[in-house]
Amino acid sequence: MTILDRILLLITGLLAAYQIVVGIEGSAAMALWAYTIAFGVLLVAGLLLIIQGFGILDSPWVVVVSTIIPLSLSLGLVWEYLPAWRTIYLIFVIVGFLAVAITRFVAPKKVATFTLMPVHGIAGLLIFFLPIVMSLRGAMPGGFAWVGIGGGLIGVGGLLLAFLKAGKPILPQKVILTVLPGLLLLMTAAFVAGFAFA
Repeated sequence: MTILDRILLLITGLLAAYQIVVGIEGSAAMALWAYTIAFGVLLVAGLLLIIQGFGILDSPWVVVVSTIIPLSLSLGLVWEYLPAWRTIYLIFVIVGFLAVAITRFVAPKKVATFTLMPVHGIAGLLIFFLPIVMSLRGAMPGGFAWVGIGGGLIGVGGLLLAFLKAGKPILPQKVILTVLPGLLLLMTAAFVAGFAFA
C-alpha cells in the first residue's frame, strides 16, 4: 500500500465520520441508525486498511463486515422512501446477513459466493436505482441522485473484490488494489454529496 493509498483512505474515513456527525436531517430513527451503522463500518474499514494494508482483505471477516455497508444503506433508503416494504426488507437484511456470515465460515467457497451475490446484488440495486428514480420523478432534488451514483461505485468495487476472492478476477489483482482506495473515496464522496440533498 502506497502513501497515496493511505491518504485516499484517510480522506474516505474523514468523509464517513463527517456523515456520521451531521446525520441526515429529518430521517426516521431506524433509517438514521441504518445510515450511521453503514458509515461507521466504512470508517472502521478504512482505518483498518490504513493500519494493516491490503492483506486484511484475505480475512473471511472482511466479507462479513463489508456486507453491513450495502445492507444498512439500502435498509435506510427503504425505511425512508418505501415504507410499505419496511418489514419485508428488514427481514431480508437480517436473514441475508446471517446467511453470508454462516456460509463464509462453514460452507464450501462456491456456496458462500453464491450466497453473497444475491444479498449484495439486491442491496446494491436498491442503492443505485432508488435515489436516481426518485430524483428523476421529482420526488427528491436532483442532487439526491448522487447517492445512486455512490451505489453504482460500491457495486463495481464489490464485484471486483467478489470475483477476485472467487479466483476469477475481472482485472488483475494489482489493478484492483490500485483502484480500490480511489473507488472507496469517490463512493463515499458521492454518498455524502447525495445525502446533503435528502
